[in-house]
Amino acid sequence: MSTIFVIGGEESSSCILKEYLLREKFRVEIFTSVEEARKRLKSEFADMFILNFTRPDHESLEFCREIRSRSGLPVIVIVDQQPESALIPGLEISADDYLIRPFSPREVISQVRSLFRSSPLPAATEEIITAGNLEINLNDRHITVDDQEVLLTPMEYEFLLLLVQQPQRSFNRQELLDRVWGCDYVGSPRAVDDLVKRLRRKLRQSGSSKNVKTIWGYGYRFEE
Repeated sequence: MSTIFVIGGEESSSCILKEYLLREKFRVEIFTSVEEARKRLKSEFADMFILNFTRPDHESLEFCREIRSRSGLPVIVIVDQQPESALIPGLEISADDYLIRPFSPREVISQVRSLFRSSPLPAATEEIITAGNLEINLNDRHITVDDQEVLLTPMEYEFLLLLVQQPQRSFNRQELLDRVWGCDYVGSPRAVDDLVKRLRRKLRQSGSSKNVKTIWGYGYRFEE
């Protein structure tokens, strides 16, 4: 499963892109800033980058060049229509594709598939995330505790993966709803609490040494 990092821009815009990409069976992570993406790249690299810049600045151009210096992986840049910007030519040179708002999410999907076809990916390797005695195999979405399988629903899996991948970060309920349930979710925010109860029970019963921790008055994080 190919991983795509969507970086920058309004969160609602990035969430819409994520929804469309998930439907196409891509694995997607959203980062609201270049700084946040840089921290993530210390532990994991993506198969493609979508740089969703509302207004490109020197930091975004430098980040695009950093990606290019580290790999030949595909880069798509999305910006507002700013023909007078001196940074646009630099972004055009550094990116494989360049889109100006307004655009259709289906147009992005088409470009993503086209770039993956023309950019051969390295052979898949087993990717394991470990937290205490809990292991998550990203290739087959298989979760074990002390080599015993833990059965989770797809949403429980996505929730757990999000927290385990960023154990030092606390997530508020609205962000969790946007990232796991989707930006178009219209149900109760208490759905987060209900899922956490179920997930905690399963992890506790499996003997996991780590679990979801409540940050009172804010949201949740995963125990380090």
